[in-house]
Amino acid sequence: MQQHHYLGSLPKIGETLWYVADWRNEWVGLLSFSASALKCSARDHWIGWDFRLQYGRLKLVVNNSRFLIVPDWHVQNLGSRILSLCQKRLRKDWEQTFGHPVVLLETFVDPQRFRGTVYKADNWVYVGNTKGFRRTRLGYTATPQSPKMVFLKPLQPDACELLSRTVLSPPYCLGDSKIMLNADQMQSLPAFFKGIPDPRRTQGRRHRLNTVLAIAAGAVLCGMRGYKAISDWADSLSQKARERFNCRRQKGRYVVPSESIIRDVLIRIDPKDLDCALQRWNEVYAGEDESLAIDGKTMCNAIDDQGHQTHVMSVIGHQTKICYTQKKSAPCQ
Repeated sequence: MQQHHYLGSLPKIGETLWYVADWRNEWVGLLSFSASALKCSARDHWIGWDFRLQYGRLKLVVNNSRFLIVPDWHVQNLGSRILSLCQKRLRKDWEQTFGHPVVLLETFVDPQRFRGTVYKADNWVYVGNTKGFRRTRLGYTATPQSPKMVFLKPLQPDACELLSRTVLSPPYCLGDSKIMLNADQMQSLPAFFKGIPDPRRTQGRRHRLNTVLAIAAGAVLCGMRGYKAISDWADSLSQKARERFNCRRQKGRYVVPSESIIRDVLIRIDPKDLDCALQRWNEVYAGEDESLAIDGKTMCNAIDDQGHQTHVMSVIGHQTKICYTQKKSAPCQ
């Protein structure tokens, strides 16, 4: 791959499988299938899934990240034949290796070099072009470069409908609900926390309260749990993302609050104020729930003034995972 592919070899990207096509003990083709692209507007528009759903379902989509026919083996129909053979076994191989199914394949073709003939011959669907931005270590390139053609191949007839469902059942449900915030959502989050009183002393404040709360909320929305995970998520933010969160600027760079600052703020902030701010954000960006779930929990080590253990009843939306209301109670004696 390094010797003959114009992009060279590709390092492992998340969940990855490599295939070798051989004929009479001689290699004729090499393929790799990797984690799907985080963002692709042409693909996302074709699927039709909501932004609140897609990030948690990207593992059901797999990218054909490399495809090479070895020189001297460029014969008619070989490429489409190799693709067809891979697709017949990919779902089983993927589930055995990574423990979950896949329902859709994607690939990107450079139109300056190729026309995607092999993929068209294998009935892949051309859904449009990328915008030309390329992912880098610091985020994405500032200006668009060479747009790529986007081809998709459903591995089952209802792939598009399945990926856009409000609720997935096993084995397609892959864990907790989480989303990927876009630039507008990052920029809007701090405004929802502006009216909350700051419980900290004025002296020594290094980060705005609404910035700290916005970063914490954004991390939780993206699936982070716990102070350490929230802090690691904040540290991973690019300079562009930190600017959108209105982070403090120091020596020409935007800095994020530390784990201790995030913990101190979340412990001391009024929960009612925080809940109201999050409800306002949900009213703007959340989807609609077709059904509600009522659930009760017993709070460990939470004892009221009468010595009774506290119980909390909650109403949760099945589709959006929004908590509409909570009521604290104690058992009757």
